[in-house]
Amino acid sequence: MARNTTTISTKHQVTIPADAFAAAGLRVGDRLVVRAANSGAVTLERAADPLDTYAGALTGTFDDAGIDDLREEWD
Repeated sequence: MARNTTTISTKHQVTIPADAFAAAGLRVGDRLVVRAANSGAVTLERAADPLDTYAGALTGTFDDAGIDDLREEWD
């Protein structure tokens, strides 16, 4: 079998060859978006992390007193 090939299992699972995995900068636990590219081709792309997208988005929106007031409402 060629080095950079994989086989589809009966559960439709594949193993990404180590060379391709490393070259793509993937890590164990990454979530991937899977798309059909065309007949016989599939692309995998790391899913965006919503925390990376939205963390800090409201910086400067509230002053310190405003945040304390909101926290008091939770109690």
